[in-house]
Amino acid sequence: MNHDTPLSPLPLHHLADGRCPVLTTAALRAHGVPPAEIAERCRPGGPWQQLLPGVHLLHPGPPTSEERLHAALLYARYRGPAVPSQPRSAESAREPMITGLAALALHGLTAAPPLLSLARIDVLVSRTRRLRSVGFASIVRGADLPVAVEVTGVPTAPVPRALADTAASLMDAAAVRRLLTEAVRGGYCEAAAVVRELSRARLLTRPHVVDAVDALMAEGRALDEQRLYDMVNGFGLPDPLWNVDLRLPGGPHLGEMDAYWPEYGVAVEIDTRTPRPSGEAPRDAYREQLERLGITLVRCRPRTLREAPEQQATVVRTALMAGADREPPAYVLILPR
Repeated sequence: MNHDTPLSPLPLHHLADGRCPVLTTAALRAHGVPPAEIAERCRPGGPWQQLLPGVHLLHPGPPTSEERLHAALLYARYRGPAVPSQPRSAESAREPMITGLAALALHGLTAAPPLLSLARIDVLVSRTRRLRSVGFASIVRGADLPVAVEVTGVPTAPVPRALADTAASLMDAAAVRRLLTEAVRGGYCEAAAVVRELSRARLLTRPHVVDAVDALMAEGRALDEQRLYDMVNGFGLPDPLWNVDLRLPGGPHLGEMDAYWPEYGVAVEIDTRTPRPSGEAPRDAYREQLERLGITLVRCRPRTLREAPEQQATVVRTALMAGADREPPAYVLILPR
């Protein structure tokens, strides 16, 4: 006996009892299984197998998708220390998480291949980790790790980050477009959130990604406009003018509005937080300009339109009621967009 041997080792049949039967070498040794016995049990034809360096499956035969996920996470969690010279940050302290196509499959996107068909499972880790890809575990390093989402008990990257990590390695333009479109159409995330992640990953210079983003923004815009239309009609708001440009007579462009009630001086804009065209006034500046003209600007977030339309309708109705008691707004040109 030496100092590495536990005083009361557990019987082997307890190791996988009620849990996913995937354990690290360190965990097996902590349960009293010496390295020689681990090696013997993982020989060809033995009752165990080594899935990844330092990660073992405690039964013969092919691993399930859940076992592969847990094996990849265990490998990323316990192999490869952090680079000593790098300061520890909140991002680097976060645990590894599944990303890429495997994450999209976990989130339920039908355009992603089934987990068992994936040759590799992408695992997102801090860029400070000294870790290499091996076997089916593909290591993806990131400077800014998101907060993981628990999907069936598996720490998983949020959909926008998983899409960006997928687009970074997937060269199939049609597949990228299908994934991005389903993510927005299915309500998994907002188009603007995907574009932000793609921009952060510097992928918007790749032609096949740019084409997919163009389709994504058109898809997201159409969905948001339909939700706004449904909100106005579903909650009994007065009919507005749809999709108009506001301008001062002979003056500057005031903004593109998704809905406008000229008799109340209330305008609604779907706020996707994307960059505005060059030469157009900054958001706060043109809001102030509209207010000076007696026009109230209501910005609707796509997520609110999707998840809380009644709340958004109340905000618009309140603005309309306040507009009825104000002086009529200044005259502006209303042009179709």
